[in-house]
Amino acid sequence: MKTQIITLESHDDLISVRDKLSWAKTPRILLVWPKYAKVTLRILDLKVLQRHADSLGAQLGLVTRRAKVRRDAESLGIPVFVSTTRAQRDQWNDSAPRIRRIPKKPRRDLRRIHETIYQKESSWRTSLPVRLFTFTVGVVAVLAIAGLFIPRAVLTLYPESLNQSVVIPVAASEVTESVSVTGLIPAHTISENASVEQSLTVVSQIFVPKSKAKGVVRFKNLSQNEVVITAGTVVATESSTRFVTLNETRLPAGIDQFVDVPTEALEAGVQGNVAADTITIVEGSLGLTISVTNPKPLKGGGHLRLIGPNDEDRAKLREEVMDNLRHTVEAKLRAQINPTDLLLMDTLEVKQIIEETFSPPPGEGGEKLVLIMQVEFSARYVLDDDLKELSLTTLNAPEENGFKAAALPSFKVITDPSTDNSGISHFELEVTRTLLREVDEMQVFSIVRGRTPELVKDELVSKLSLRQKPKIVIVPAWWKWFPLIPFNISVQVK
Repeated sequence: MKTQIITLESHDDLISVRDKLSWAKTPRILLVWPKYAKVTLRILDLKVLQRHADSLGAQLGLVTRRAKVRRDAESLGIPVFVSTTRAQRDQWNDSAPRIRRIPKKPRRDLRRIHETIYQKESSWRTSLPVRLFTFTVGVVAVLAIAGLFIPRAVLTLYPESLNQSVVIPVAASEVTESVSVTGLIPAHTISENASVEQSLTVVSQIFVPKSKAKGVVRFKNLSQNEVVITAGTVVATESSTRFVTLNETRLPAGIDQFVDVPTEALEAGVQGNVAADTITIVEGSLGLTISVTNPKPLKGGGHLRLIGPNDEDRAKLREEVMDNLRHTVEAKLRAQINPTDLLLMDTLEVKQIIEETFSPPPGEGGEKLVLIMQVEFSARYVLDDDLKELSLTTLNAPEENGFKAAALPSFKVITDPSTDNSGISHFELEVTRTLLREVDEMQVFSIVRGRTPELVKDELVSKLSLRQKPKIVIVPAWWKWFPLIPFNISVQVK
């Protein structure tokens, strides 16, 4: 008999083997297990393959030496052989015939069985009026529950109000560490650098030194010894105009011996032009042994008149630059602190001048004066939280029975801060807040529960000392009564 031999591979599973069986066209199909590779087919898989072979009209057989596969196949009645040669030579056992399942006949007494199991309801339960009454009671119960839990009310009360106001004298100091009810609060220091380059058009005229005054001075010996007068010896007038000798000279020995020496002013300008006999001072130790005078006036000192900045121009430009720097550094300081903190502007001061350069420098001409300046400023400030704490502490000191604060107090500085010599900044703080009479919510619930808004408004005004009639909002809008459950009533106080 023709036999289809199918050699299995290690990757084969139930689906792939079943597909291979479908291509067989012989009355016998022989599955050959590989000798060294492992094929995993469970007993259930073998049963499925056997049924699939039966559906194809073929008988399934196996060739394997694996003990577990042989036991599973024999339990299912599948012939097992040790080789393909034996399988083709030996006789195959016939497969057990498949048992056909014959369905049972349908039962004819199902209605009787149904009536036996399920007893018939009582007549009163199936009555239409009873059912309508029961449905009506259920609807009424649901509406009653909805009436308890669904309606909600918002009651806005306007109780009697009391305005509280006080002016607090405040003293802010760096040595204070905490807020005191006496008005002492801490002050904090911050610093910031600012730099600017600014120019000024110059129209002033200045005198620039052009030449030095020159002449001859006469030295007289006051001792018996010869005196060497070195070049660069400084002599001066009573008004401190100074001159310097140009040559080294020897003064002969002997009292009242004299020598004339060429001299010029130390600084150029007309201030070196002096009259005769006005140079009388010899600077240094030589002044003990010699005296000096000028027999003739010293002349030749002069100035050049130019357009250039004078001291007033420099002072004016410096003042403008400092004003600009103060405005610039004020903005920078405010950026460092919170917008609500109080910056004590009267404490703004120059901490250090880092750079100050004028161009052109003093003594030089020019039609434009430029100042480059960099300055470090410092100032003190007061925290907004400290001001709030001081305000609350002061307002809470006097007791107002039956009233409570409606909101946090508001405050404002009503006097400009001024700092004394000890570094304490003084100013006045005006603090105000509104107090509202306390409302007992339990009393409110007892008045309004289950009643209409028209009936409770006047009663609330009289019993709670309201300054105006309350505002009532009920949801849904068509509902005409306050809820009976207190947690469905929201009480707001304004």
